[in-house]
Amino acid sequence: MTLGDAAAEAYREALPALVASLVGGLLAGVVLSGMDSELEAVPGLLVIVPALLATRGNVYGSLGARIATALHQGLIEPRVSAADERLRAAAAAALANGVLASVFASVVAFALLSLLGRDVASVGVLAAVAFVAGVLSGLALTVVVVVVVFAGYRRGHNPDTLVGPLVTTTGDVFGVLFLLVAVRVVLFVGGVV
Repeated sequence: MTLGDAAAEAYREALPALVASLVGGLLAGVVLSGMDSELEAVPGLLVIVPALLATRGNVYGSLGARIATALHQGLIEPRVSAADERLRAAAAAALANGVLASVFASVVAFALLSLLGRDVASVGVLAAVAFVAGVLSGLALTVVVVVVVFAGYRRGHNPDTLVGPLVTTTGDVFGVLFLLVAVRVVLFVGGVV
């Protein structure tokens, strides 16, 4: 295979995922732009949005890469099995890391905004929103990553090519969508709404 052939194959595999990433990012932006009342009700929420979205990409991109590596090495089979301890452990670790990083980001945001004398919701509200959004988006991303990596691998695609754009797109879309859900749930449970 020549260098040109390898480049053409990489673009052929990656271009649809990159286009989906662009569209997904725009959809996430549309959802975020419609969250005026939620952003007003939870001061400081906008500060944690980039951290929460970056966490999704980093944690679940790593999950996808671990699964792809395990597939290439023959350590796991390209099918979902509840008996596959490696897959369960990787998914559980990703979910725990994503939730912990989200809550940590909310606590740091609270501390920084308080230090700067800015208006900020209570640390409990920010942490609860980050926790709920982290759990919901983490569950959704875990399912999407596992299904797409396995499906791509079974169809002869390199899952490493699919993981980056896929996680970015779904992380942005699910991250913002579940952030909206989390704010509404936390405010409703807290009796604010």
